[in-house]
Amino acid sequence: MGNSTPSAQEEGPTSHRARRRSPGPRGRLLGLVALGGATALVLMVVYGHGDTAESAAEPGAGETGVTRQPAHVPATEETDTAPSKSAHHPTPSPTPTPTPSPSSSLDIAQAGTGTFTTATASGDASGKGTVRRYKVEVEGGTGLSANAAAQEIHTVLADRRGWTTDGRNGFQLVSSGPYDFEVKIATPDTVDRLCGAAGLHTHGEVNCDVGDQVIVNLKRWQTGSPEFSGPLHEYRALIINHEVGHRIGHGHETCPGPGLPAPAMMQQIDGLRGCRANAWPYDSSGTYLGGPKVP
Repeated sequence: MGNSTPSAQEEGPTSHRARRRSPGPRGRLLGLVALGGATALVLMVVYGHGDTAESAAEPGAGETGVTRQPAHVPATEETDTAPSKSAHHPTPSPTPTPTPSPSSSLDIAQAGTGTFTTATASGDASGKGTVRRYKVEVEGGTGLSANAAAQEIHTVLADRRGWTTDGRNGFQLVSSGPYDFEVKIATPDTVDRLCGAAGLHTHGEVNCDVGDQVIVNLKRWQTGSPEFSGPLHEYRALIINHEVGHRIGHGHETCPGPGLPAPAMMQQIDGLRGCRANAWPYDSSGTYLGGPKVP
């Protein structure tokens, strides 16, 4: 969630259609899947338009989706509370000592209302070059504030460790008007319905990307993944950075070496392969934290 190929945490460059939406069909399963007990849910990454996607119905794994014809997504644009803005390019706060992501035993709503509240929060554009406008919607019944979620996503995309450091890409949170992509946070049942309309099977566990919509599973947003040892807000940053990375043309990467930070474009849900969990494409000094490209 525009110039890109969708992926619930991965994509390629977006281009403009009606309402400045990304062109052509695409949908991508985001494999931010929690691996429980001795059983691992394995997701397959399928590439479309040069970008990736993932489906819980196919073997493989990852933080992405599959490119398909955009599905109609019913949404009721309601209002949240007063808009909020955060400073352009906020200084990143120190990463806390890693602690395990919250347990999936949290009480997560399985089904919501099926209607969405559009965040009224907006923010200044961050970064240079192409500025992609995006909005955030949250399903009723999730217990989440649309404005709070939008503010968190805005902070991630404006962070100096994020994609704006490349000097070619910028982002702006909007509440109305033209937009390039939207991020929806929905309950597992609603994710299954919306993603299933595009032929993507999320099984109540993973995210997907349909058309210009990044559909984030409430379960992943609230519980993270056992493979990611950092705090929950960092895992949420990984979801956003991975997906937006695909929208601006980045493909999958893998671990560059033991003990090094895992690339944000690595499917960390599959395991870290000796790397350390990491949510950001750049470090605080502006060095790209990449790895070998995955064919």
